[in-house]
Amino acid sequence: MEITTSGTILFRNTMRITDGHLDDFRRAVTQAVAFTREHGPQLMVEVFIDEERMLAHSFQLYRDCDAIRTHWRLSDPYIRGVMEHCTVQHFEVFGEPDPDIVAALKTPDGGGFPFTVSPRLAGFNRLAPWVTQPGR
Repeated sequence: MEITTSGTILFRNTMRITDGHLDDFRRAVTQAVAFTREHGPQLMVEVFIDEERMLAHSFQLYRDCDAIRTHWRLSDPYIRGVMEHCTVQHFEVFGEPDPDIVAALKTPDGGGFPFTVSPRLAGFNRLAPWVTQPGR
């Protein structure tokens, strides 16, 4: 069996929205996504919300670990703004991130939040033609 060598990494972040913060959370996420669309390196960002359970799910697809580092550097104020209105319930990383990316998922006090890393087995994507074509 051949293992794919793609460097793409997918993040799935499940966040619990703080009671009474739904509208502020929505505003913060909308601002963060707008900034990321304009300036961020992600290939894809999608955020879904389950108001009944006060959960949000964010999916972000990166070309490689350098793109993750760039995103974190550029978007830190927006990430902090979102985190004022939620807590990370679970964070999933799909792909093979560099050790410094995994280490950065832990908080400075070593606590961090629950996360898993699932290495790639096989796959492909068709994103390149869409990313490079004008008007797409």
